[in-house]
Order: sequence, then C-alpha cells, then structure tokens
Amino acid sequence: MQDYITVTGIVIKTEPIGEYDRRVVILTREKGKISAFARAARKAGNRLMAPSNPFSFGQFRLYAGRNSYTMAEADISNYFEELRQDFIGAYYGMYFLEICDYYSRENNDEIELLKLIYQSLRALGNESIPHKLTRCIFEIKSIMINGEFDVRLITEDLLESTRYTIDYIMKTPVEKLYRFLVNEEVLEQLREFNRRLCRQTFDRDFKSLEILENLE
Repeated sequence: MQDYITVTGIVIKTEPIGEYDRRVVILTREKGKISAFARAARKAGNRLMAPSNPFSFGQFRLYAGRNSYTMAEADISNYFEELRQDFIGAYYGMYFLEICDYYSRENNDEIELLKLIYQSLRALGNESIPHKLTRCIFEIKSIMINGEFDVRLITEDLLESTRYTIDYIMKTPVEKLYRFLVNEEVLEQLREFNRRLCRQTFDRDFKSLEILENLE
C-alpha cells in the first residue's frame, strides 16, 4: 500500500520529462521545497496538466517513492489566471518564483516565503499597485525573511520617505504588505536601492529578470 501525503503549496518550477511527464517543484507549507513527478501531465486532457503549471496554488496529494514524490491529484484554489492576461506581470511572477526556488530548501520552514509569494502574485493582479513597486517589496521582504538584508545599505542620502518605506516593508506582516503606494521619486530611489541590494545578495542571474528588463 502506498503512503500518501497532502501538502499545501504553489508550483514554482516545472520541466518536461520524457515524452509526456513533468517534474514539478512545489513550495509547501509542510515540507518546504519538494520535487514531484506528474505522470502524463503533458497529455491533452490529463487531469494533472493544469495543476502542474507554475503559479498553481492549492493542495497536492502525493505518494512517496523510493527517491521522489509522484503527484496523484490536486485541488487548486488559485491559478492566478489574471497573470495569463498580463504578459509583463507574468514575467514579474516568474522572477518571484525563481527567487523562491533560489532560497527555499527541502524540510525547511518556508511558511513566510510561501505567504509572501502568494500575496505578491495577488498584488501583481491588482491594477492599482504598480508592478515595479510590487517587485521592490518582494525583493526586500524575501531577502529579509532569509536573513540576508544588509541594513548598512540604508544610507542618509536616501529620502526620509524612502527610508520609512524600507523600514515599513521590513517590519510589516506579509498579509498587510501591499496596502500602500509611493510617489515616483520614492519609487525610483527604491528601485536603485534594490539594484544595489540584489547585486550584493544574489550570486546568480535570474532568467526571467533578464527577459523582463529587455521588455520594459
């Protein structure tokens, strides 16, 4: 008899395997980042085709093999369909997923990162919040959650409003992050601050970001 587990999470990465299968990476509440095979998920009409796509958030029923999990079924509560209608927004979302993949580990407590990606994807679907601001918030908060935020970068040459915004992002619970706007001057300072922060923090390039910056 196979042992099944049910996890809540979001698909952050997918790749084709063989002729019809997919390997998916899921950021979960219970087990951190895990990999699973979705058998025949690339066959038209297969019930796992949609749930094995990036951005799929919900509950996944998996069974454990000797070396990996296999997806048996999924109950998806949010596909973030609005990103399918927003080409630029989708690339922002893919960039966020890449950062989640970069930071997360198997059997780590990744609940805060999971909450952050969920709320950030919701923010990308909110037309009243500029994507560039959403990106700044996500970058600062994800780096802070993972203990790599360098406060020495918050220098006196930044506007007081910019310093306040950075402090607010750092201290505010994820659920309440996307409830403010800033003016253009503060947003431009935030973007420049984040460029320095990300150059110092990340030791790799992100493919989605390269494409995104060519599109903008």
